[in-house]
Parts: sequence; C-alpha cells; structure tokens
Amino acid sequence: MAVPGNEAPPPPGLADTELFATDAYRRSFDSQVLEVDREQARVALARTAFYPGGGGQPADLGTLSWGAGAAPVTRVRREGGLIWHWLDAPEVPDRGSEVFGELDWDRRHLLMRTHTALHILCGVIWSEFRVAVTGGNMDPGKGRLDFPLESMSTELGQRVESRINEEIAAAREVVVTFLGRAAADADPALIRTSANLIPAEIDPLRVIDIVGLDKQADGGTHVLSTVEVGSVAVTGTESKGKGNKRIRLEVRPPA
Repeated sequence: MAVPGNEAPPPPGLADTELFATDAYRRSFDSQVLEVDREQARVALARTAFYPGGGGQPADLGTLSWGAGAAPVTRVRREGGLIWHWLDAPEVPDRGSEVFGELDWDRRHLLMRTHTALHILCGVIWSEFRVAVTGGNMDPGKGRLDFPLESMSTELGQRVESRINEEIAAAREVVVTFLGRAAADADPALIRTSANLIPAEIDPLRVIDIVGLDKQADGGTHVLSTVEVGSVAVTGTESKGKGNKRIRLEVRPPA
C-alpha cells in the first residue's frame, strides 16, 4: 500500500509486527505470545493484525486460538510498548505459545469504510473552508467530525453529502505513506487536528493519502479506493457552540 518516492520507509520491523499498519486487508495471522497477564486475562503478541484503537477508531474484535483452546478477543489496547489482547476465557495461553488470530472482518471492513468516509468529509471541508478538525469519533458504520465553522445549516449538510458522494464515485486511490517528521512538520495541512498531539519522537509519521483530495497523518485502517466506501448520508448537523459545528454521517451501500 505504500508508494515510492521521497517518503520515508516504514519504521524497522513495523510491517512484521503491526500488520494492520501496512496491510489493512489482513484478516488472520499466526503469532507467538510474548507476555501474559493472567489477572486481566490478556496476552501480548509478537505480531498482530488487530488494530489497538486510536484516533477515534475503535479497536478490532475477533478470536484467538491456540492448541486446544480458543477465545473471543473482546478488547485490544496499546500499553507499555505492547499491544494487549483481552480474552473472554477462564485460561489464557502460556508465554511462548503459538497462536492463530482472526479478525471480525465484517466489523473491521465497515470501520475501514467509515474511517475513509470521515477523511473524505475532512477533505471536502478543508477544500472549502481551510479549517482543521476540532474533534471526532466513529463506530462501525457511523461517525462525526467537529469543525470551527462560524455557522451550520441543513443546506450545508446536504451540499457536503453531495460532495462526499461525488468523491466516493471518483474512485480516488487511498495509499499509505511514511513521511519523515521534519517534512511532515513543515506541511501545516498534514496535521488536520486543531492541536498537534502527535509526540515528537514518532518519526516517520504514517500518512493516509486520498490522492487529489486529502492527505493527513493517521494511524488507522482504510479501504484502497473511495469507491469501496459505498455511499454516505449526512444524518445530522449541529452547533456545539460558537465556532464549533458538528457533522454526523452514516456509511451505506452504494446508492
């Protein structure tokens, strides 16, 4: 998914350990248990395709199996430099055990479509108003973003919905690149949140580029083309105070 050019390569080992970062379509994987926390019924793995959550995107769910055991993965979180997987099971695998992980793919793919739809929304608002995002969140199939707009109306929501669906139909390519921090910091359009909260030690930055529309630092999972989103409906427009307006959307099948 990464493209050649002046962009920095992925950090060493990333593609071998955080599989979601370079291949969002990876549905299953083999791995080994690095650490065990029996008190919390969780394990950290040598590599994983489970996205641990962040940037408003929920963590993945799925199953983990080992030997004669198997359990639902009910929570995933990055903590202390490891990605922990909580298991709904009375016993968890031992350290060093070989395991097989499988994502709840329908949920993951819907989150990918939703996340890309929100980036399209971000790109549409940026192209018209040149304003950054002040907040956002998503669930499978729906999400919202807040912008420092002076006013909000139903008519604006309808116009934004039309623009989003035009960009979806344009089948814009979505690519992952890795950009050195110095170059990223020199591009004010690359960090689309109103406050740059990305720690300085993260270098290079992972960047999601909806070619020709939107390019910003992001750690989540996305589809390969805007057309894969399907279609989008703007389901609400709200004023959350002076200079802070909210747009809600839902992802639907192709119109």
